[in-house]
Amino acid sequence: MPEGQVRHGPGLPAYLRPVSDDGTWLVVGLGNPGPKYAGNRHNVGAMVVDELASRAGAKLTSHKARASAATVRIGLRPGGAPGPAAVVAVPSSYMNESGGPVKALMKFFSVEVDRLLVIHDELDIPAGDVRLKKGGGEGGHNGLRSISSAVGTKDYLRVRVGIGRPPGRMDPADFVLRDFGTTERKELPFLLGDAADAAEMVVVEGLVAAQQKYHSPA
Repeated sequence: MPEGQVRHGPGLPAYLRPVSDDGTWLVVGLGNPGPKYAGNRHNVGAMVVDELASRAGAKLTSHKARASAATVRIGLRPGGAPGPAAVVAVPSSYMNESGGPVKALMKFFSVEVDRLLVIHDELDIPAGDVRLKKGGGEGGHNGLRSISSAVGTKDYLRVRVGIGRPPGRMDPADFVLRDFGTTERKELPFLLGDAADAAEMVVVEGLVAAQQKYHSPA
């Protein structure tokens, strides 16, 4: 096989394979619960899941796993047929307790860790950019740290939604818990759309194909 070519087949993990129906995906958007936090930068992952549910014509409803969730077909296959089965969800816990709901959802819906996709805000990515990866560190993100601890591995997929660094000497903890600014709010629908597109592409076409699109220079 030529160097750098990715071979698709049943022996590869789900995140590297193109669309298939051999299992349900769990797509989780992180945030804090309640109207006080709804517009915060820290809640952009939850906003993306709302966008994914809306695209599928679904509504998130309360689940016993301390989450709001909906069962959908995510994305579109080549030719326009519905994509793979997925559960899109937002934990009802606070950010630093996200792991419990995620683990419970994985157990309830029989989701393997290679089909777990977490969408979250990322300080170390420029505002408006979307990046994708599998595994790695949590970068101080309490939601990711909680999930890694609960599921016993860091080796899950992530859609990283760039919110940029805080201005001046503002504490990053204060920055993420503030609402998007006026200019940011004008661009927010485009950012949510890009992140939702990226999540769909990971599920339907695999991580490598999605990275090639979203990590390439414009």
